[in-house]
Amino acid sequence: MLRVGIIGTGIISDLNYLGYYYSHDAEIVAVANLDKNEAIEKLKKWNLRKVRVYTDYKKMVDKEDLDIVEILTPHHLHYPMTEYCANAGVPGISVQKPMANTITDCVKMIEVCEEQNVKLKLYENFRFYPVYLRAKELLDQGIIGERLNFRINTIGTGGPSWPLGINSYLWRINIDMCGGGPWIYDDGQHKFSVALWLMDEERVEKVYSWIDYFTGVMDTPANIFWKYPSKNSDDPPKYGTMEFSLAPNVYYPSNYYNCDEFIEISGTKGIMWINQSTSGGNFVSKSPQYPPIAVYANGEVKTYGEDLPRDWKYSFINSTEHFIEIIKSGKGEPIYTGEQGKNLCIFAKMPYISDQRGEIVYWEEINAEKEENGSCTVEKSEDADESGLSKYGRRIKKDLRKGIKEGLKHKKFIYEFEQ
Repeated sequence: MLRVGIIGTGIISDLNYLGYYYSHDAEIVAVANLDKNEAIEKLKKWNLRKVRVYTDYKKMVDKEDLDIVEILTPHHLHYPMTEYCANAGVPGISVQKPMANTITDCVKMIEVCEEQNVKLKLYENFRFYPVYLRAKELLDQGIIGERLNFRINTIGTGGPSWPLGINSYLWRINIDMCGGGPWIYDDGQHKFSVALWLMDEERVEKVYSWIDYFTGVMDTPANIFWKYPSKNSDDPPKYGTMEFSLAPNVYYPSNYYNCDEFIEISGTKGIMWINQSTSGGNFVSKSPQYPPIAVYANGEVKTYGEDLPRDWKYSFINSTEHFIEIIKSGKGEPIYTGEQGKNLCIFAKMPYISDQRGEIVYWEEINAEKEENGSCTVEKSEDADESGLSKYGRRIKKDLRKGIKEGLKHKKFIYEFEQ
C-alpha cells in the first residue's frame, strides 16, 4: 500500500484527496498545513480522522516514509517543497498546476527530480475529464478530418459556487507569488493544456493577446490568439484562440468554481463542440441544447458522451489513479511530466508578455535565461487596484440575493455516478 502525504489542505484538496480515498493501492497517512485546526476539520470532512497532522511539511516528510506527496500550495512554494521532498527520497511528487511561478523554478524542479530519480508530475486534471477523453478519441479517429482551429471560452459567472475567502485571491493577484494572474496563469493552465492536447500539439509558435482588468486586479476579460507550428511545409495552418469572460450577473450554479468552459474545434471535414467542464452536471447539462459533445460532419449533426459522468471530480479521481499506477508499477511517465509542466508555464506567460509589449511573442522568447535578465518578466498591471476586487464581490452577492428572491435557489447536485 503506497503511503501518501498531502501538503496544503485548501479548498482544492477536497478534490485531490478523492483518488486516494477510493484507491485500493494507496492511502493518505498524513497531511501538513500551517493551520492545524483547519487540517483537522478537513480530515473530519473526509472521514479520515486517524490521519496524522503536521504544521511543518518537512517534519511530515522526514517521519512518514512517504511514497507520494501531493503539493497543493501557492505557486511560489512549489520549487522549495519539491526540492525538499526529492532530496528526502520521496519516489513520487505531484505538484498542483501551475508547476511554479517562474520558468527558472520549473527548470530547478526538473533537475533535482532527475538527480534523485523521482517521478515528478504536474497535476492538470482536465486531461482526465471523461468528456474530454471521449472527444480526444473522436478527434484522433478523424471525425472532423484534420484539426485546423481551436477556440475555448471560459466564462466566470456569478455562481452560486464554492465559497472562496479573500485569502484565496490575495496570493493569486500577487505576481511574485502566482507567476501571473488568477485567470490566465492559474486557471488558464487547464485551458492551455487542452489547447495543445486536443489539437495533438506539444507547443505553439507565437501568441498575441489583449488583457483587461475589469475588477482592477483579475486578468480578465482577455482575448488570446496563437499559431501552432507547421510540422510539414505543405500542412494547412493551425490556429487557436482563448477567451476569458466575466459575467458576474449570470446565475449559474456550480459545485466547484464559479466558471465553465465551452470549446469549438474546426477541421477539414467538420466541426466539434464540447460543452462544459468545471460546472458540468448543472441544469445546463440537462438541456438538449448543450450535449457533452456535438459534431457536424457529412451533412449531419451527431451527439456523443451522454452516457459519461459530467461531474468535474472524476477528472481528479482519474488523474490520481493514473499516477498511483505509475508509482506502483515503476513504469511509464506521469501526465504531465516536469518538462511538459514547464511548457504549460511558458504558454501561460506568453499572453502577459504580449500584452505588455503590444506585439506578437514567440515561444523561444520565454525561458529561464531571459527571465533572469528581465526580458520576459510578467509585470503588475498599471491599472491594478485591489479595491476593485471587493467591488466585484459585492456585485456578485447582490445579484445572487436577487436570484434567490426569484426562486433560483442552489442545492448541491446529486450525480447519477456518485460513489
